[in-house]
Amino acid sequence: MRFDELELEDAVLDGLDAMNFLETTPVQELTIPIILEGKDVIACAQTGTGKTAAYVLPVINELSKGQHASNGINAIIMAPTRELAQQIDQQIEGFTYFVPVSAVAVYGGTDGIAWEQQKRGIEMGADIIIATPGRLLSHMKLGNIDFSHVSFFILDEADRMLDMGFFEDIMSIYKELPKSCQTIMFSATMPPKIRTLAKSILKTPEEVKIAISRPPESIMQTAYICYEPQKIAILQHLFVESRPQRVIIFSSSKLKVKELASTLKRLKFNVAAMHSDLEQSQREEVMKEFKNGRIDILVATDVVSRGIDINDIRLVVNFDIPHDPEDYVHRIGRTARGTGGEGLAITFVSVEEQYSFKKIEDFLQKNVYKIPVDPIIGEAPLYEPDKNKQRRGRGGRPTGKYPVSPRGRQRK
Repeated sequence: MRFDELELEDAVLDGLDAMNFLETTPVQELTIPIILEGKDVIACAQTGTGKTAAYVLPVINELSKGQHASNGINAIIMAPTRELAQQIDQQIEGFTYFVPVSAVAVYGGTDGIAWEQQKRGIEMGADIIIATPGRLLSHMKLGNIDFSHVSFFILDEADRMLDMGFFEDIMSIYKELPKSCQTIMFSATMPPKIRTLAKSILKTPEEVKIAISRPPESIMQTAYICYEPQKIAILQHLFVESRPQRVIIFSSSKLKVKELASTLKRLKFNVAAMHSDLEQSQREEVMKEFKNGRIDILVATDVVSRGIDINDIRLVVNFDIPHDPEDYVHRIGRTARGTGGEGLAITFVSVEEQYSFKKIEDFLQKNVYKIPVDPIIGEAPLYEPDKNKQRRGRGGRPTGKYPVSPRGRQRK
């Protein structure tokens, strides 16, 4: 479906045309008309399906009609991370080029100057507030926010927010909103806790469910079946064979990210770490340096796998197995952006992780090709996921003192 077939205002369509947005994605086609009708919505759609535009466009469309408060907050968009909040803010900026609708992003990890800027944006009556729950609650407790004019309440990546422990914060904010507020909820997954939240805040909602997409066939997916201590040796061996450029290495904990980045630095690789302990300014600087090619390897937690667009990634390495198959799809999908859908993904699978990786293969409905471990690195375990079912876990805790492949050479 084309956007001009939807009941959108001309100024909104002009913005879409300027951004070369012509055809809707499935989630946009199904969701936008429902939101325009004023109904509550619960939508199951993952990152990469165009879900941000699916809720942003109808909200902008309604605000552009001039029938809402001119000096009040009309829409609240909740996001689990500051990175996603920033991305939503950027998309709104593009979509509102021909529309007099303003927005401000409100998130933590900033200095006092940023806090005052956010506060000023709120007090000046930005039409749309994009916020992380904790920071919005902080402003709310200080009396900085008037919720009386809010007509739209949107939760993006609701499952992530609940995983991060934001249920009480969300409910505290929701209770301050007008009863007539239209509520829209997007989630990549639909576990029972999401159903419980939906029943608490949605009024006879329409449900939209987009089938969870699998990685495109053009992404070459491979894996090494290995022992946990062999992972860094395999990684070094890969980078000796081919100099790393535009590489993201994912790990599931901040501790492992820090230690892995430190180890790679000692091996003279051009690497930086990205995790939630960094100040916002530090994270932005790391992303800038990586996007500009001044950093070859980015070691990151899953905070990067959702909500950040990075083009031309040549390789994604899963240093350990993600928490669920959908996180695996999010991670390796980074390598298919801006490259015509082509990319390479390598996953390291320890003995303890074999059963979890088998679940990912079942989800993918395919067997991922297993690359033999070079004998010089040592004997590798057999792939016996059912046998190792009782041993499943997150892999051994790194010590920062990984064995090095005898063939490895530190780069000059």
